[in-house]
Amino acid sequence: MSNDLASEQSVTQPASPSESPGPIVRVDKVAQRFGRRTIFRDVSFAVAPGEIFVILGGSGSGKSTLLNLLVGLLPPTAGTIEIAGHCVTGPKGAEGRAAAQRAFGVMFQSGALFGSMTLLENVMLPLEMFTDLPLEGRIAVAQVNLGLVGLGKATGLMPAEISGGMAKRAGIARAMALDPPLLFLDEPSAGLDPITSAGLDRLILDLRQDIGATFVVVTHELASILAIADRCVMLDADAYPDAGGVIASGDPRVLSKEATHSKVCAFFHRVALEDAL
Repeated sequence: MSNDLASEQSVTQPASPSESPGPIVRVDKVAQRFGRRTIFRDVSFAVAPGEIFVILGGSGSGKSTLLNLLVGLLPPTAGTIEIAGHCVTGPKGAEGRAAAQRAFGVMFQSGALFGSMTLLENVMLPLEMFTDLPLEGRIAVAQVNLGLVGLGKATGLMPAEISGGMAKRAGIARAMALDPPLLFLDEPSAGLDPITSAGLDRLILDLRQDIGATFVVVTHELASILAIADRCVMLDADAYPDAGGVIASGDPRVLSKEATHSKVCAFFHRVALEDAL
């Protein structure tokens, strides 16, 4: 496994500091354990402003756990995480998380909309909680964000009245409500048909262009990864004999052509593992 990992890490080289600004997300030697089980260890990567960065891997690889660490829902067992220059781990983690809170928005897998609120009210909610904007201002901001995701004519609809794809778009609009520079998206294409999924991929690319946001996307949808990702990190539950971890990182289009690790090849070529050996 160690030889495979060394091969994967040599596929691409990180940009030098002179080639890009400082990272908006920095993860250094992060590990997570639950009881006696180590989900992953030694996870390290950095995300530059304006990137679309994808965290990928098979079921049970720790993708969702890593996302929970990044957004502050769980503390890591070891390692450090910085968001927008604020350390959100360690003794001052709570202080760092509070400072970083306005720097990111999150769209959870289901959209996580409140069923008793219209789409407009759902998107207004962060504005009500974290700003002093008057009602008219909150309405205006929510309408703009819903328009940006293609739901400008659906503001009065309830979550039960919309499709799964529309719910994902509304979740993104709510994540953008406070105008954060960083957006975390959890499985945005999960459960969607190919046409709707492709439309969501296009939306992510358009939003990066239109509002300059950085995206960290958790997904295992190969078509979406190849369509939107600038770089990716791939997790695997068996990266180490005793734990999961990173088995590949870099440009997914390069990895799909040059990867030598059997599981990376199997993932990018959509073949059974035994056919990739």
